[in-house]
Amino acid sequence: MIGEANAGDDPADGWFPESVASGYDAPGGANAPEVVTPAVDVLEDLADGPVLEFAVGTGRIAVPLAARGVPVSGIELSRAMTRRLAGKPGGDAVEVTIGDMTKTRVPGRFSLVYLVFNTIGNVTTQDGQVDVFRNAAAHLRPGGLFLVEVGLPGLRRLPPGQDVVPFAMAPGADGGGYVGFDQYDVVTQEFTSNHITVSPEGKGRFHRIPFRYAWPAEMDLMARIAGMRLKHRWADWDRSSFTAESTKHVSIWEVGR
Repeated sequence: MIGEANAGDDPADGWFPESVASGYDAPGGANAPEVVTPAVDVLEDLADGPVLEFAVGTGRIAVPLAARGVPVSGIELSRAMTRRLAGKPGGDAVEVTIGDMTKTRVPGRFSLVYLVFNTIGNVTTQDGQVDVFRNAAAHLRPGGLFLVEVGLPGLRRLPPGQDVVPFAMAPGADGGGYVGFDQYDVVTQEFTSNHITVSPEGKGRFHRIPFRYAWPAEMDLMARIAGMRLKHRWADWDRSSFTAESTKHVSIWEVGR
């Protein structure tokens, strides 16, 4: 049986309410040190003054970056996620504004604005994604940088006539387990990330999050609309070359001086 959404979730928190935020910092995966540290290393190197994280979430990246002495601010829609950030050691060093990264403004000019872990895709229209780029540019000082980390859509893995790509199947050691799959609409560039978790007792939960994918070239055009130009594109935080076989990209655009 698939479980229902938590009755205590606040709709204003969007796709990251309390029922998601409560488990967002679970060990491993995106929270593993070997994943977080390379990202923080790059961001620290790029920062030449205060930085701003769009969709700062629970501070997975912002808190360790601030701990290195980089002044970090954030914009976050979900109050549930922000509460987790505020409760972390060092979380008080990150000043968070509750709002929508497509339009919310915070005081100051920044050397770097960054948006990581596929979150640009949570904005599910092209116009909205362009607004993200415009809002980033509006926060940057001349010569400032906007960095986006995002996966590439798995369209090459789609069998003819099908629209689903599985990305995870993890049986639990004591029963239950987890299954994840993406479902694509290649006409609209919309897709959903689907997560099914079953407890050892057989209680299940189905969580579905909408996304919009955009190819790197489309993002380059969004950046140009916002007055920025591509400076770097890597396959990952290790600054490896972006190729036809890459499954994600870390791209950096520079605002005009």
